[in-house]
Amino acid sequence: MTNKPLDGLRILEFAGIGPTPFVGMILADFGADVVRIDRPGVLPQGVGHVTGRGRRSVALDLKSEDGRSTALKLIREADALFEGFRPGVMERMGLGPEDARTLNPKLVYGRMTGWGQSGPLAQTAGHDINYIAIAGALGTMGRPGTPPAPPLNLVGDYAGGAMFLVSGMLAALLSAQQTGRGQVIDAAMTDGTALLLSLTHDLKSFGLWRDERGTNLLDGSSPFYDTYACADDRYMAVGAIEPQFYAQLLHGLGVADDPLFANQLNTSAWPDMKTKIAELFRTKTQAQWTDIFDGTDACVSPVLSVEEAMVHPHNTARDTYIDAAGKQQPAGAPRFDGASPTATAAAPMPGQHTDEVLAEWLSGE
Repeated sequence: MTNKPLDGLRILEFAGIGPTPFVGMILADFGADVVRIDRPGVLPQGVGHVTGRGRRSVALDLKSEDGRSTALKLIREADALFEGFRPGVMERMGLGPEDARTLNPKLVYGRMTGWGQSGPLAQTAGHDINYIAIAGALGTMGRPGTPPAPPLNLVGDYAGGAMFLVSGMLAALLSAQQTGRGQVIDAAMTDGTALLLSLTHDLKSFGLWRDERGTNLLDGSSPFYDTYACADDRYMAVGAIEPQFYAQLLHGLGVADDPLFANQLNTSAWPDMKTKIAELFRTKTQAQWTDIFDGTDACVSPVLSVEEAMVHPHNTARDTYIDAAGKQQPAGAPRFDGASPTATAAAPMPGQHTDEVLAEWLSGE
């Protein structure tokens, strides 16, 4: 069995919602022994779901002295922990960074919030849509003259939040191995989302970005970077930015010699170009266009549903989706040493492993 990069590391997850279970899933996929601290009798987000996979569960009443005492003992044995409560909650339970790192100086302490540990909004409620709104991301999404389009919870919760906490924890774990001292990671979804807009800020500084939806290269304004409806009301995604890819797009559409498309970056012609391309895509079904562009560098792809994605030939060839604990789900990513994704343990029920983990982690007492 191939070793995973975090094999041997012990990480505590204080059960939460939003991106917190996703962080635990990734760290478990990477091989860490992730133990989720659940409240007795309370089903956390992730039970029976993909984001709850791969870890064990200990049920502790953190409002009781016994529960807090046991949590501190586990913290003493952990390499890292992470939580997603509002600022101050862990401190009020006697489990904050100062308490934890007094017991365990090498501990990496991850904190996941929407607004961050400080700032005027730190204590207020919010969700993905709120965080990406004030970070400037939501205002860039959608068509001109229409309300901004929410991108599910992918940008704030997962990209701007969970992935930055994971990368921050991994960096701090590496530092702790070298220095013997852990760090506290303040992962705010507003901060991470703002950083995701780095290219947008670059373009803006060069005068290549307008603060108006649907008027920029990558937001659906250009005819060669958008989605188009087909004859069967399915869609094709077009991303032919580079000239050589744009040429193949025109060839596939049968308009390689049409003077309307001669100057790819003539923005004044973009509306007419989009109208013509939309008309062309309407003449064939999604399956027909997929066949036409298959194997080319035109950067044209069918827009699939989640169910369709699971059986797409490329995804099946790479085992992008696997059957784990009887449930079809996305495999872990990225891959290490070229190893194929493997099945992982199902999401635990609260307290399922309490006796097992306590006996294992606290065996030296």
